[in-house]
Amino acid sequence: MLKNIPAIIPPELLKLMSEMGHGDEMVLADGNFPAASHAQRLIRCDGLGTVELLDAILTLYPLDTYAERPAAVMQVVKGDQVVPIIWEDYRKLILDHEGIADPFDHEERFAFYERASRAYAIIATGERAQYANLILKKGVIFPETDSPQAQKAELY
Repeated sequence: MLKNIPAIIPPELLKLMSEMGHGDEMVLADGNFPAASHAQRLIRCDGLGTVELLDAILTLYPLDTYAERPAAVMQVVKGDQVVPIIWEDYRKLILDHEGIADPFDHEERFAFYERASRAYAIIATGERAQYANLILKKGVIFPETDSPQAQKAELY
């Protein structure tokens, strides 16, 4: 057990997020997404929804502040009557955790699949909402200038 790590994040996902570098992308895939056939690395979180998992991930995972939009969703296919209200949940969580009000690129379906296949990893969830797939681009953690480590580093 570790302190301050959300309990719903499995050890494999924690390891994966630690391995990722600036600009690497992670996909939170809904239950309909072809995760296994597109993933370079696959983590299964079948019992979890994307909203609860995103909330937990964003407590640890910085989004890329150098990117115009550090997240991407799949555009609704023309003619499809779905209104992906889950995007508002994502937007609120990203605003709360990262302070980014307009975080999303909107990728055409097959462009989203292509981008997902290049991602560092895909996290397969049990999310049932349609168009609940989300790509997150990892950012950097800036040292706090007040911290003893940062003050010590400034001496050298």
